[in-house]
Amino acid sequence: MNLPYELQIGWRYTRSGRSGRRNGFISFISGVSMLGIALGVAALIIVLSVMNGFQKEVRDRMLSVVAHVEIYAADGEALPDWRATAAAAKRNPQVLGAAPFVAAQALIARGDTMRGAIVRGISADDEATVTALGARLHASLFSKLTPGSWNIALGAELARALGVQPGDKITLVAPGGQITPAGVVPRLKQFTLVGTFATGHYEYDSGLALIDVDDAARLFRVAGPTGVQLRLKDLNRAREVGAALQRELGPDVAVTDWTRTNSNWFAAVQLEKRLMFIILTLIVAVAAFNLVSTLVMTVTDKRADIAILRTLGASPRSVMAIFMVQGAASGVIGTLSGVVLGLAVAFNIDVIVPAIERLLHTSFLPGSVYLISTMPSDPQRGDIAPIVAISLLLSFVATLYPSWRASRMQPAEALRYE
Repeated sequence: MNLPYELQIGWRYTRSGRSGRRNGFISFISGVSMLGIALGVAALIIVLSVMNGFQKEVRDRMLSVVAHVEIYAADGEALPDWRATAAAAKRNPQVLGAAPFVAAQALIARGDTMRGAIVRGISADDEATVTALGARLHASLFSKLTPGSWNIALGAELARALGVQPGDKITLVAPGGQITPAGVVPRLKQFTLVGTFATGHYEYDSGLALIDVDDAARLFRVAGPTGVQLRLKDLNRAREVGAALQRELGPDVAVTDWTRTNSNWFAAVQLEKRLMFIILTLIVAVAAFNLVSTLVMTVTDKRADIAILRTLGASPRSVMAIFMVQGAASGVIGTLSGVVLGLAVAFNIDVIVPAIERLLHTSFLPGSVYLISTMPSDPQRGDIAPIVAISLLLSFVATLYPSWRASRMQPAEALRYE
């Protein structure tokens, strides 16, 4: 073989050690170290994949209501010409659709019950090109939100809190009010509930009301749509596209994207992922540094071999390389085994978790408590690559001291008791 002899001997030491009580014990410790690395790496991959899955589920439900990018007047008033703004935005190759909107906060009342809500005026036809909810409910619900109809659609949780059903009349109290001889009187308008929608995201299901954009402009006393919402080809480029549109459209408008609108939530998720990554990496580190005890025992057991190699002309660097190969090989085997196990579980978690639930007669995510009743998983290359790199690095670092100790061993001292 043309491989360096350090590599061949190191690999032989990794595979040997099956006979004899002492060698068998060393082999057992080495196997435990590799198993620990494999389980740590697998746990990291599985946990981060599940967290990515939950993040993706919540993000998709959020983006079924929220546009990827929003453009609105910098002064908070109506856009001078929303169609011209939408046409300018559509010149960007990433923009697929544009829709006008009016957004404001208001109170919704039914009898003595009142709830605060975000009232969004939409154009049903344009909304279908921008949000998944608009496309899904265009024919059945949003098409009933026509100019002058004073119809309204509520989130399912908001309608349940108000105790209303389709066909009921509800009163919308707009902010501001109007001045009369008797003083400031709130602006009230009665709407007819034509239906409810469920996004699976509690914030929107419990606090969003949709009406026609022209009705919203009249109710909130603005000259027209206060903004334009956009749908992009690649939602992950929303911040980049938003910055480009801001430069192109100038300071008269403000541009925001979905990552900024929900920045607190995404920051919290990223913090949780980092903390979980650090905690589980410590498990990998403990398993990797078990290699230190394995190699120390191996060096002690192979004193005669080291002495013979040194007398045959092997340099201290070569001896050190032999034991580094042995330790690194254990780390590589453990890491790759962990990657295979972790990916196997992550890609089949939709089968594994239901099987465990049936076996234990329980439900980890009951639908009556959680909005997501199935365990999602989304393995990402950006998570797996750092896991593999850190595991291999820790395994390599763990080999340095025992290998250095082996290289410092003197032949005469090693053979004294042989």
